[in-house]
Amino acid sequence: MPDIKQQILVVDDDPDLREIVLLKPELSGFEAHAEADGDPGLAAALALAPDLVLLDWMMPKLTGLEVCRTLRDDPRTARIPVILLTAKAQANDLQRGFAAGADDYIVKPFSTTELVARINAVLSRTPSQ
Repeated sequence: MPDIKQQILVVDDDPDLREIVLLKPELSGFEAHAEADGDPGLAAALALAPDLVLLDWMMPKLTGLEVCRTLRDDPRTARIPVILLTAKAQANDLQRGFAAGADDYIVKPFSTTELVARINAVLSRTPSQ
């Protein structure tokens, strides 16, 4: 459990998955906030300056890859770690995700225990913003 409440932003268009992805990190001591699509996710990233973004790839308006690239291109958000959550599991999909700037990649379905472990791993190797 983290000593300081680190803030996580979850951006996913699936309300059920978004609720699950919010709950486990909160139970593990993180503060979590959620948005349902890329545009509000980008706005929240700018407003909240979260410690990490959990980002769905396939969203209806602005995809996770577009959001990730935009976060990386903006100096205010460029250093925020991003973990992509997606059903896309092919090797070329992983390559595209990392090329867009993702720090990690989790294929759906996933265990919530793995999710928290990866959050902790990415945060442990990320310098403070």
